[in-house]
Amino acid sequence: MPKNSKVTQHEQSNEHVTESVADLLGHEEPFDYKNSSLTIGGATGKKVPHIEVPENDGRPAWNSKLQYILAQVGFSVGLGNVWRFPYLCQKNGGGAYLVPYFILLLLIGIPLFFLELAVGQKIRRGSIGVWNYVCPRLGGIGVSSLMVCGFVGLYYNVIIGWSIFYFFQSFQYPLPWSECPIRKNGTMAIVEPECDKSSATTYFWYRQTLNTTSTIAESGGLNVKMTLSLLVAWIIVCLAVIKGIASSGKVMYFSSLFPYVVLFCFLVRGLMLKGSVDGIAHMFTPKLEKMLEPQVWREAATQVFFALGLGFGGVIAFSSYNKIDNNCHFDAVLVSFINFFTSILATLVVFAVLGFKANIMNEKCVLENTEKILGYLNSNVLSHELIPPHVNFSHLTTSDYAEMYEVIKAVKESSFAELGLEPCVLEDELNKAVQGTGLAFIAFTEAMTHFPASPFWSVMFFFMLINLGLGSMIGTMTGITTPVLDAYKVQKELFTVCCCIVAFLCGLLFVQRSGNYFVTMFDDYSAGLPLTIVVILENVSVAWIYGTKSFMQDLEDMLGFRPCLIYFYLWKYVSPFCLIVLISATVIEMAISPPGYNAWVQELAQERFQSYPPWALAMCFALVIVAMLPLPVVFIARHFNLMSDGSNKLSVSYRKSIMKDMSNLEEQDETRSILGAKPGEAPSSVLARRAYLAPGGHKPLDPNSLSPNSCYGTSYQNAAISPTTPTTPTSPVTPESDS
Repeated sequence: MPKNSKVTQHEQSNEHVTESVADLLGHEEPFDYKNSSLTIGGATGKKVPHIEVPENDGRPAWNSKLQYILAQVGFSVGLGNVWRFPYLCQKNGGGAYLVPYFILLLLIGIPLFFLELAVGQKIRRGSIGVWNYVCPRLGGIGVSSLMVCGFVGLYYNVIIGWSIFYFFQSFQYPLPWSECPIRKNGTMAIVEPECDKSSATTYFWYRQTLNTTSTIAESGGLNVKMTLSLLVAWIIVCLAVIKGIASSGKVMYFSSLFPYVVLFCFLVRGLMLKGSVDGIAHMFTPKLEKMLEPQVWREAATQVFFALGLGFGGVIAFSSYNKIDNNCHFDAVLVSFINFFTSILATLVVFAVLGFKANIMNEKCVLENTEKILGYLNSNVLSHELIPPHVNFSHLTTSDYAEMYEVIKAVKESSFAELGLEPCVLEDELNKAVQGTGLAFIAFTEAMTHFPASPFWSVMFFFMLINLGLGSMIGTMTGITTPVLDAYKVQKELFTVCCCIVAFLCGLLFVQRSGNYFVTMFDDYSAGLPLTIVVILENVSVAWIYGTKSFMQDLEDMLGFRPCLIYFYLWKYVSPFCLIVLISATVIEMAISPPGYNAWVQELAQERFQSYPPWALAMCFALVIVAMLPLPVVFIARHFNLMSDGSNKLSVSYRKSIMKDMSNLEEQDETRSILGAKPGEAPSSVLARRAYLAPGGHKPLDPNSLSPNSCYGTSYQNAAISPTTPTTPTSPVTPESDS
């Protein structure tokens, strides 16, 4: 211990010195409180009352392991599993895409997920506190993570609001998006032209739900229906997280499990539909040549990265409420594989339903083109001799139409284009890739209109989307509130309500008539690159600055067993390399892809790509810069000692428990003075240290381990007091890197 420390001064003088919490944390080490005893006057075995320390540090804890697992599953399994993963599978080689995805899940997904779980559980703080503790100069990691959570939460809850709107619209028969509306023009009734040019579900989405403008520059004012839906969404989220894990943990029992019930119901129902097998077969037919394309691996890595919620801070926040000896390695593997199999389940459901829809659309195509052919036959444009004799127009099959189409195309080669006939191939319908809102609110809703009892299935589907979104929003909000509540003495309920109110007001940007374009902007720019940089810095700070060997030792002390050696090489070499490649690919992609959005053009009744205007382009880059700005700012400020390192900041509840111990310390000091070896002489405070043993292990915790308790040293919390043992100075030691 440094000679001039306040604790040393306290032992060398009779003056009463009040140690600060930071001093105590800087020089103390862990010990076994309950088995401690005082050695008085050189004799052992005579015990005086030891310091009573609470069973925990006052931090909230999960009611059960199941509740915690469901929370992590609810956070990681979100809307992307339903509408992003199936699209990537279809786009990148079907079943062949699963190979690079699974490989990258093992190489970067599980190891980095395990790393975040471990540091959160060991240090027992939110993202800001964790990275301040591991490497104060990289403390900006936690702030950037919190800011990305804020950006994502703003637009993610808008999607929940859209789902809420569709959920309530589903309680009617027929469904409001099943048919195009009829416009009355005097005595005439005509189909709405915009709907007639597109489809009923497309029209309902763009015109009756979003009422979208044609460009991002046209605000169009607030959409009242979407504003009310967003308000309802934020009220639900606020009620779910207002009590912290005490309330959100109970919500997770339903919000995490209900989507699986719906997915299995949809799978069973989908497999009973005509054409569902065609969709699943198309989905999982591997195109092995796709595996050689770098783009496939980049998109697989990105999906692994975001599917597990890495870098958001929610994973760390949830794990910080665990017991110190919880087997977080098992949790990491379990949640990762649940996420993977959920994506496969969702893909089966989506393509079973889309296969059914493709058959419906293909039959509709055959019917429409058959009517054209009959018209050409009646007007003698086509000869009856071109029609194969076995073709029966009253019971025309798709194979009959395909044969007839090829014959007409061969005979009328020069003028075939003028006939306007379509091939009506099922494969073409299945190849129409849709993702995101286009899948959930257009393609899937259109398929459900053909279901028997379609309102029931629509209610179930959108209620599932609400719950999937709610689970992810709870994790996102926890990633925001936990770090702040750990660092500052604020009332949890009041702070949560204020966050939700501010987020709702900021979210009004997304419920303008042009709000859909801002959702696209935030989705493209606010999270991708910043989160990737956050995660690689997390990896580097643990593996290269703190040291992989030290971290592996901490894990052994915490878990009671040493994790597999492969994690050492994955954290130290493989994951950083993969993340650097991913960052490079992301930057290149952003550089070569023109920044823009798909705007809905009302006159054409279709989407058209448009470039962002200069002010919107500046906004895109501002999102990236603002999210990453805390990283260099905190680094520079702490490098030049312009701000404290924050490494000794504990939660308010933790500090309260420490202050209780300090009051007990004063009583202990009085006992020492009374029971000294000689009249008027207090016994020496130098302590024979008794290390806290990890569960199931025999190795003491490293005093430099990743634990807030590991800052505790040799002042008042050790096992025995000996008057004859000389004082051994101690000082905090920075864990040496194994690099």
